[in-house]
Amino acid sequence: QVQLVESGGRLVQTGDSLTLSCAASGGTFSDYAMGWFRQAPGKKREYVATINWSGSLTYYADALKGRFTISRDNRGNTMYLQMYNMEPEDTATYYCAARIGQASVYIADYRFWGQGTQVTVSS
Repeated sequence: QVQLVESGGRLVQTGDSLTLSCAASGGTFSDYAMGWFRQAPGKKREYVATINWSGSLTYYADALKGRFTISRDNRGNTMYLQMYNMEPEDTATYYCAARIGQASVYIADYRFWGQGTQVTVSS
């Protein structure tokens, strides 16, 4: 089964850009649809973006469209989340997740999860 490790989280300023990475191992990366989710302190985990196995289909939470870009490199077994014009409301732990099958916006559809990487946006 696949193991996932997120990286790239750090403290940034409002308006900055940041790219998160999700490195996969232990499986055939292209077998999996992938997703990014986030959880802010005191809030439920929420959907951010998802991408199909080939990278040809991407979906975003409505509120994040235009500021976030999800992508993947199947040869490098890595998924990315590029975040632009960041806001304090983007402060959260960001998680990557994998599932066999189609890309999904539902947390419960994802079987494999990373440990998360912390992103803090200061004003």
